[in-house]
Amino acid sequence: MAQQPDQQQTPRKRQAAEKTHPTQAQPGAPQERPGRQTGAMKERGAMNQPGAPNEPGAGKGRKPRANQESATAPGTEGGVSGQPTGGATPGAEQPRKGMRGRAAKTSATPAATGAVSANPAAASGNAAPSVSATGQQRGQANVAGGKKAKPEPQQVQQIKAQHANFRAQPKPQQVPAVTFNQNRRIEGSDRWQGPQYEAFRSYHPERHDQGWYRSHYSRVELIGGGYYFWNNGYWFPAWGYSPAAEYYAYDGPIYVGQRAEPPDQVIADVQAELQQMGYYQGEVDGLLGPMTQQALTAYQADQGLATTAAIDQPTLDSLGMG
Repeated sequence: MAQQPDQQQTPRKRQAAEKTHPTQAQPGAPQERPGRQTGAMKERGAMNQPGAPNEPGAGKGRKPRANQESATAPGTEGGVSGQPTGGATPGAEQPRKGMRGRAAKTSATPAATGAVSANPAAASGNAAPSVSATGQQRGQANVAGGKKAKPEPQQVQQIKAQHANFRAQPKPQQVPAVTFNQNRRIEGSDRWQGPQYEAFRSYHPERHDQGWYRSHYSRVELIGGGYYFWNNGYWFPAWGYSPAAEYYAYDGPIYVGQRAEPPDQVIADVQAELQQMGYYQGEVDGLLGPMTQQALTAYQADQGLATTAAIDQPTLDSLGMG
């Protein structure tokens, strides 16, 4: 038989030829479009080229180092205000081992950090105080703001001794006089419960002449520019007793107790004690004017008493002067 030319390659030579041409497409294999290769595909092609170094340990499920660096190039946005989500940019300093969790926690919550610093009470777990504070809370706030504790009994006796002969004088420029109004009722007195407030609940101004007052009450005196009559622990304005002497800084009952001390003397005692505690900033004048009424209201609120803005039995007892 005639010898055929050796045109068929041996299997060993065919394998060498396939290794020499790795980029030759196999029949039926999908063709990649020019310019559309992803970074991972480019990298895979580069690694398959002859002479390209293989990444150690780049097994299944693990990205090569070149792919990680290309995915975090400068300008890539991450999940937190421009920070990259995976890895760091080339040349950036990597956090030390054990510090990564702390750094992420601090940088990921800047708004929360600002909120805590802006509200130290919330940070410490202490709730803000209620708007409607109790009398005890208000009293503590007053002491912190400059108000003092109540004087000792011996100090109260000293105050009373200083005003044993006190006589109030009219001061219409500083303490304006009130006017007669037969329809007036003491505001809020209908809510003051207990017999100690009965004189305030039932009070309404009346005008009578001297004969009427003398026939009804055993004691009528000119005190601080106006006539007052005494009745069962209280002094009341004697409207009409003398039209020339009708200066009253307050229209209502003034409680002084069963000893029937003059009302201006008791008012001066109360003013001096409230002054020592920081409630009253005015002059000790024995007149129950607006400043004294405001001081009484603040003290009564702090003590949990009815805010009568007047000298009543519970207030005088609380001050140690009953």
